[in-house]
Amino acid sequence: MFSMKHFLSLKDFTKDEILHIVNISIDIKHSFLNGKKIQPYFKDKTLAMIFEKSSTRTRISFEIGAYQLGGMALFLSNKEIQLGRGESIKDTARVISSMADMIMIRTFEHSRLEEFSKFSNKPVINGLSNEYHPTQLIADYITMVECGIGMDDYNCKYKNLRKPVVCYIGDGNNMAHSWLMLASKLGFELRVATPKDFSVDSEILDLAIQFAKHSGAIIKMTNSPQEAAVNANVITTDTWISMGQESNKEYKIKQFSGFCVDSNIIKLGDDAIFLHCLPAYRGYEVTDDVIESKHSKVFLEAENRLHAHKGIITFLEEKNWKR
Repeated sequence: MFSMKHFLSLKDFTKDEILHIVNISIDIKHSFLNGKKIQPYFKDKTLAMIFEKSSTRTRISFEIGAYQLGGMALFLSNKEIQLGRGESIKDTARVISSMADMIMIRTFEHSRLEEFSKFSNKPVINGLSNEYHPTQLIADYITMVECGIGMDDYNCKYKNLRKPVVCYIGDGNNMAHSWLMLASKLGFELRVATPKDFSVDSEILDLAIQFAKHSGAIIKMTNSPQEAAVNANVITTDTWISMGQESNKEYKIKQFSGFCVDSNIIKLGDDAIFLHCLPAYRGYEVTDDVIESKHSKVFLEAENRLHAHKGIITFLEEKNWKR
């Protein structure tokens, strides 16, 4: 029986599938940058983009990505659709998936994505939820590979890669959860440093530990940014105040004292690159001199959102329809 493949979290994918998406994305990027015509993997098809949370990079990269693959994207906020006026998720899913060829949703509770995908007869992509941000991690991993860091036990244009030792510093949020999924699936070392009262979700951590038993990943949790950063070759962070948490801003700034990624943290790494999914609030989770330094790859990372999203769309087309 046919089972629709969605892209809701990296926990739903094997190592080979994740690396296959990365390879597709890199191939598409190389074709694009070398002036070669990209195969119209999404020719004459439509991507419905539902934004319950606004975003600069997510909208631009998915919209342009769909166009470059031969299709088109339709922006839908709560103001344009009945979902924001009380229509049930399952009814909205049935209607939109009867017309669009793929749906991207950027929302709050992950359960909303799961319910939508349950009633959708087209692939659904998680553009961000409170629990996970998987599309960002594909872009992040592409950036790492391009900087010579990654798993080299698969067919990739990049060889002799340094095995990742990733240090995540900051809030135990959707980015921390997504790093846990990527590391535990691919089998590399991840150190997560959070303040004591802002650790990752315990169930998600337990799931990552279970995956790590099979992949050989090393997962370390700490409350010390310095301990996490020693000899890491990737140092990453995220905003302390996510959308919808503005009322807690002053409290969180106080609680996160000492967790700003500055030059002293970067120096502890092993020629580390710095990643941030943006927007960055300079002077809070990262200093201006770090984000503007030679270590910073945040703008390459942002560009790679475009190519990662094209890779994800292409993978879902390949997985669901090209049988």
